Amino acid sequence: MVSVVLVEPHVPGNIGAVARVMKNFDLDELWLVNPLCEWNVPEAVCRAKHAQEVLKNAKVVKSFAEITKKFDCVIASTSKLGSDYNIMRSPVNPEQCAELVHKKKNVCLVFGRENEGLLNKEIALCDFVVSIPSSKRYPALNLSHAVAVMLYVLFVSFPKETTTSHFTFAAEKEKETLLKMINEKIDELPFTAESKRRTQRIIWKRMIGKSLLTRREIFALFGFFKKLK
Repeated sequence: MVSVVLVEPHVPGNIGAVARVMKNFDLDELWLVNPLCEWNVPEAVCRAKHAQEVLKNAKVVKSFAEITKKFDCVIASTSKLGSDYNIMRSPVNPEQCAELVHKKKNVCLVFGRENEGLLNKEIALCDFVVSIPSSKRYPALNLSHAVAVMLYVLFVSFPKETTTSHFTFAAEKEKETLLKMINEKIDELPFTAESKRRTQRIIWKRMIGKSLLTRREIFALFGFFKKLK
C-alpha cells in the first residue's frame, strides 16, 4: 500500500488537486503534516472533484517524525539535489523508485512545501530520495503535478506474475538488523573525524534503503558481518 504525505501545505487548492490525482490512481490515504491552511474548504473541495472522500478522510499529524514511525518505508520527493557530494539528496528516478516500492509494504511518498520543499533534517529521516527529471532552467514542478507523475509511474509499473515472482525479498526488519550490524562495525573503526563516521552511516543507510536484497542475500550478509573481527 502506498500513501501520500504532504508536509506543511499552505494552498487548499493544491491539497484538493492532490486528492483528485490520488483517486485517479486508486490511492486513498492522504496524510498532512502540520497543514498551514484548512483543507475542507470550497477551494479544495472543488479541485478534488470526485475525490472528496480522499480529502475528507485525510489524516493529520503535527510533526514529520510521527510519519516515520507509521511507515516501513518513507520516500522523500525533491527537485533540490545540489552536487553529488550532497549524499542525503542523492536520488533515484521515478522508474527506479517504482521498482523499489513494489518490493515493500506500508510505503509513503513525501512531498514538501509549495515554496521550499523538504528540509535537510526531514530528508535525513527518509529511507531514500526520488527526483523527477525536469529542465535545469526550471526544475520544480507544481505540487499536484509532481504527485501525478510519481503516481502514474507507480501505477503503470505495478508488478504482474513473472518468472521472478517466486523470489522472496528481505523484510524491513531484516534490513534494520543488517544496518545495525554495519553501524556497530563502523563504531569500531578508527576515523580522523566524527563527521566521516557519520558520513559512512548515512551512505550505508541510503544503500540499504535503495537495495532490493533477497532474503538469501541478506542472510549471507548477516554471516559476513558476524565474521568480521
